[in-house]
Formats: sequence, C-alpha cells, structure tokens
Amino acid sequence: MRTHSAAVQDQFDPQAQAYLHSAVHAAGPDLQEAHKRAAQALGPGACALDMGCGAGHLSFALAPVVARMVALDPSPGMLAAVHESATTRGLANIDTCLAGAETLPFETHTFDLVSTRYSAHHWLDLRAALCEMRRVLKPGGRLLVIDVEGHEDALVDTHLQAMELLRDRSHVRNRSANQWRALLAEAGFSAIEHQHWPLRLEFTTWVQRMRTPAARVAMIRALQVDAPLEVQQALAFEPDGSFSVRTGLFWARG
Repeated sequence: MRTHSAAVQDQFDPQAQAYLHSAVHAAGPDLQEAHKRAAQALGPGACALDMGCGAGHLSFALAPVVARMVALDPSPGMLAAVHESATTRGLANIDTCLAGAETLPFETHTFDLVSTRYSAHHWLDLRAALCEMRRVLKPGGRLLVIDVEGHEDALVDTHLQAMELLRDRSHVRNRSANQWRALLAEAGFSAIEHQHWPLRLEFTTWVQRMRTPAARVAMIRALQVDAPLEVQQALAFEPDGSFSVRTGLFWARG
C-alpha cells in the first residue's frame, strides 16, 4: 500500500513532458490574468513562489514581472522540465525547489507573491498548506490560487469528483468557489477576489495525460452515460466523453 505522496510522485514524475506540452496547462485566460495582476501589484525586486509548479507554466508567466521566481514541486521530473524549459526561454530568474505544499522550506515573510495553479486539488492537507502560504508571505503580500473548481450542486460535484479520482489516483478534491472563499478567510487572507472561466476537457488527452488504465476509462464513460440529466447538462457531456468545468482564480491579500 503506497502513501498519497508516493502516488503523486508516481503519477506525475514520468509525465513532465506531457504536462509541459499540454494545451490545457500551457495557455489560458487565467495565465494572462495572473501575469496582469502580478505586474500591477508587485514592485521592483519582488520575489514570488509557485507551489506545485508542475511543468512550470505559471512560473513562466510570472517570471518576467518579478526579480526571483521559485518553482516548487514534489516531483523531480517536473522540476527538471521546468529548469530545462526556463533555460530555453531565457528565464534566468527561476529557481527550483523540491518540496511539498504542507511544509515549506522557507523563512517566515519571504515572498511578495505566493501562487499555485492546478495543483491544490492534489494536496492532502489544504488547510495546512494555506497556513504555510500565509506564513511565508510578507505582510500585505499577495496570494494567487488557480484551480479547477468543484461544483456547488452536491449531485453534480459527486460525479465530478468520482470521475477525477477514477482518472487520477492522486486526486483529493476540487473545492467549489464558496469553499475556497471560506478556506482562504479561515487561513487569514483578506480582500478575496474571484474570477472564473469555462474549461473544456477533451476526453482522450485528459485520460492519456494521467495514463489512466483502460478499465478505469471504461468506468468513467459508464458513469457519464448513466449520470442523471442534471449532471450531464451541468458538465456538458459530449458523445466522446469530453466535458466542461470551470477554472477559478482567487486573488487575496496576506
């Protein structure tokens, strides 16, 4: 029996290149908004942290507007991909750090911006991670969280979470917008702002990116076909299994 941390590394370490070239991860209006907000809010010499950086797309978007960008991830394969791609892009201010989200290896009040994108739904203890994010953030610093949102409707959300777990055994939970607001406030963040965008997930690439076994792919498709009409409409199921969710962006002050 493997731990959750081991499952995360097993899932993502071999898939660094797939995530580096994934259309879902490499682009999107959320990255453009993240860049714009950071450019407007941060001053010269700013230092930023990207937690659960994956293949580094958020780090690449933020690096041009900060003096130092730290890309942190528990997967050595992902960090190697970040380092290689940063070098190719000429982003010399990106450093990599091997660590998990719940225990950050940094002094208190180190960063002007602490951020994460498409990673928090894998974190085993989200509350602990948010407390760590606030600890390492300078007073008045900025928090940026981007992730797939859970659904506010319990029936729809149950089906979404089930599909996510069948596809990816390292999945913990997508939080809804209301859950995110409550968690951020509980951790001590204020002036919380929220934006969201539709995100279409093409089924074949979605399961291939996680190397989902054929038996589990079949279970996901069966779950979709048998889902109540309310779920099929809310998630916009398509004949080939593709569906749509929401990407949420949360911007707050520490």
